[in-house]
Amino acid sequence: MEKEPITLQGLVKIKKELEELKNIRRPKIIEAISEARGHGDLKENAEYHAAKEEQSKIEGRIVEINDLIARANVIDVTKLEKKDNVIFGSTVSLVDLDNREKKTYKIVGKDEADLTKNYIYFRSPIGKALIGKNKKDLVTVSTPSGEKNFEITEIKYI
Repeated sequence: MEKEPITLQGLVKIKKELEELKNIRRPKIIEAISEARGHGDLKENAEYHAAKEEQSKIEGRIVEINDLIARANVIDVTKLEKKDNVIFGSTVSLVDLDNREKKTYKIVGKDEADLTKNYIYFRSPIGKALIGKNKKDLVTVSTPSGEKNFEITEIKYI
């Protein structure tokens, strides 16, 4: 079983999601299925089928989260020996060398990745390009829109 790196915050987040799925969403959907059953013929009952489909999604996500927790290799970047390079869990500030735009990314696990928060998966193209690099290093990332060139301006372990 391959370990999956996850930040401490990421583990807390998925445990909260698991609690909500088990204690709130699962009981609600069981109630909805029971109620829909009471409406008669199940073959023609759209509410019943929608509720069963939702139940399947919830149960699938519960299994997925339990598996992730079982394989989790929790990495608390604040407790690691500080080096000067980009590692899993670090926050990296970059400058796009083409347009001088500044960007900051946190390198995280798959379930934590969220572009709206600038959390990027460590196995994504940019994540792979950044891991192991140092401040002031130039990094080239292949993207669907072509190659992007960045300079690392800061690395934080927070």
